[in-house]
Amino acid sequence: MHGNFPRAKRSLGQNFLVDPNIQRRIAEAIRPGPDDEVVEIGPGQGALTQHLAGTVRRLVLVELDDELARRLARQFEDRPDVEVVHADVLDVPLERISADPAGLKVIGNIPYNITTPILFALLERRPRPREIVLMVQREVADRILAPPGSKTFGALAIGVQTVADVERVMNVGKKAFRPVPDVESAVIRVVPHAPPRLTRDEEAALRALTRAAFGQRRKQFQRILRDAYRLTHEDVSRLEGETGLDLQARPETFAPERFVELARVLRERR
Repeated sequence: MHGNFPRAKRSLGQNFLVDPNIQRRIAEAIRPGPDDEVVEIGPGQGALTQHLAGTVRRLVLVELDDELARRLARQFEDRPDVEVVHADVLDVPLERISADPAGLKVIGNIPYNITTPILFALLERRPRPREIVLMVQREVADRILAPPGSKTFGALAIGVQTVADVERVMNVGKKAFRPVPDVESAVIRVVPHAPPRLTRDEEAALRALTRAAFGQRRKQFQRILRDAYRLTHEDVSRLEGETGLDLQARPETFAPERFVELARVLRERR
């Protein structure tokens, strides 16, 4: 199957996953069922596609690369249950793919330079897909899963953990890919909260607070709030009283739910 496929394009950050056991385990991580609609982002040479096609009601392959999209369309032209969309996933609303976007499962072994934009594009939309399984750089997985107080805890962990449950499915070594990449990889499963626990406005307020908090690391939270929200010392004291939070501490020590609480109180004050 691999012999006549195009070479990986560095410009698109392509590294093809060639270990069949790992391919199968990643495909199984989306828990494919006969009633499912699955979107695969960047199917490339079809490493995951071959394990998914036929296991779900409908499989939609979103591929940006011209040649790969053409080959996939040819490969699956006789399969009414497999559809190829030649586009950038960031430009494709899920409503265009499915009548029930909230029921979609999304899977992808995507170029690492666009992992975060793609993850946030999926999480900042409404409705969100039901489940997302992504291969990401291991360092990014560590940051997404980081607990408060750890060195890697920051905006990425809060952005994901406040809207979804997230877990590491497996780590993947470099040797599973061709060409062999410079970085280690991991597969994560992200299950958005359904129904969402925050309104759109609350999420926007939370994003603004998180950006402010981690734009100036190593500062006390009260100092950041005074600068970004023009709070006085009295405002900060009142905020501490209302929330029970110690704002002398640094933002990276606060759990995601404390950020939610703080964003909510700040929003009500305005």
